[in-house]
Amino acid sequence: MSWSKKGEWLELILPKPLEAELEIGNYIRMPVLFLKKLIKSGGVLIKGPRVRLRLFPNEPLQDMPIWAPLDVLYEDDFCMVVHKPAGMRVHGDGSRNGSDQTTLADAVAFYYESTGQQCKVRHIHRLDEDTTGPVLYAKHEWAQLILDEDMRSKSIQRFYAAIVQGQSALLSGTIDEPIGKDRHHSARRRISVTGERAVTHYEVVEQLNQAMLVRLRLETGRTHQIRVHLSHIGLPIWGDSLYGGPTHGINRQALHGESLSFEHPLTGEFIHVSAPWTEDFLRLYTVLQKI
Repeated sequence: MSWSKKGEWLELILPKPLEAELEIGNYIRMPVLFLKKLIKSGGVLIKGPRVRLRLFPNEPLQDMPIWAPLDVLYEDDFCMVVHKPAGMRVHGDGSRNGSDQTTLADAVAFYYESTGQQCKVRHIHRLDEDTTGPVLYAKHEWAQLILDEDMRSKSIQRFYAAIVQGQSALLSGTIDEPIGKDRHHSARRRISVTGERAVTHYEVVEQLNQAMLVRLRLETGRTHQIRVHLSHIGLPIWGDSLYGGPTHGINRQALHGESLSFEHPLTGEFIHVSAPWTEDFLRLYTVLQKI
C-alpha cells in the first residue's frame, strides 16, 4: 500500500478495490466510530483501489497564538515532538490566574500558524513544569485517537535521567507503589493505598559524590510519579525541595526526559526521538563528578 497527502486528504493506493467502506480498517488503524463519522460527513472517497480520507481538515485557531522559542525534535504530517524547557507548563489550567504565562501549547500554536498549518494543539502526554524533555503532539483528530490508544496500551515509551541524592546497593529495580494526593499539601503527591497504581523502572548508571545518575522508564504516568517514587525509596531528586531533595547546584529538580519512542500512527514505523541534556543538568552532573 502506498500513500500521499493531498491537501486535507490522505490518499491510499490499495492492492485491490474495497468491497465495503469499513474495510479501510484492514489497511490502516481506524477506530470504527471515527470512520463512521468520516463516512457520514463525506470524508471518504473511493475510486477502485484509490481511497481518499479527509484526515487533515483545516482547523482555525480559536485565539491569537503567543510566540515563544520552540525546539522541534521530530515532525511529519501526522505528529510532532518538541522539547519542553524548564519553567514552562505544557498547557494552561483554564483559569485567569497566570493567563499571561506562556505555555508550550502557546509555542506550538504559534509554530503551526507561522508554518501555515491549521491544526489544533493536541498533546499526548505531559511533563511537570520544571521537568525538561520531549513532548509528543498529534496534529489532527485521527492521529490523536491512535496515539492516545497507544498511551493507554503503554506502547509509547518514555525514558528519563535523574540525578538523585544518596547511594544505593541496588543497581536496578521496579517501584510499584500507588500514588494519590497529599491532603496536607495541595501541591504534593504521596504514596497512598487508595491512590492510582504507578510503576517506575530504574537503573543506576553512575555513582557520583553522595549522588547517583539514574535512568528511568515510566510504565504509568501519574503526576510527579518519578519524584514521589524516588523520594519514597530514599533517593530524592537533586533540586526537588518539594520531595526532600537538596537545593544547591540547580534551581529545579534534576529530572530530564532523555527520549521518547512510539509507533508512527500510519506506517507503524518505530520512531525514537532523543533530547540532549540541558545545560543546568549537565553542569550539576559535572560538579558532582568532580567533588
